Amino acid sequence: MKKMTGIEKIKIQFGKDIQHVVVKNDLRVTMTVNGDKIVEIADYLFRVMQWRFIIASALDTREGIEILYHFSHDQSGMILNIRVVLDRENTEIESLTCLFEGANWIEREMHEIMGINFLHHPNLEKLISEGNWAEGVYPYRKEGLRD
Repeated sequence: MKKMTGIEKIKIQFGKDIQHVVVKNDLRVTMTVNGDKIVEIADYLFRVMQWRFIIASALDTREGIEILYHFSHDQSGMILNIRVVLDRENTEIESLTCLFEGANWIEREMHEIMGINFLHHPNLEKLISEGNWAEGVYPYRKEGLRD
């Protein structure tokens, strides 16, 4: 019997919440998931599958505001990117600070420069701008980038 890979286990556990999977190579996979399941998926990756949260990043694309949550399976060397696409008009998502203290500063930065509202974050105060740009201005959004 073939041994099930970590990616296959994740697909079985969250199949209905996974929109798309891209396998770049044996060590790099990106899964696009429903944003309302991010805490549940991250918790499963960490507690059950033994994946380590590395960091998150965000960018403005034609599809919306994308967040990539980067996880590492140190034993195998695999990197898994959990991708969530938020609507520009509703950039809310649950914070991962309930699971990872290390999510605190990167979520604050993404809030400040991209306008993402991380629900239940303990402190979304400004981290980097200190008044360098106006309230409600998100310098990493590409307001002119539309179809």
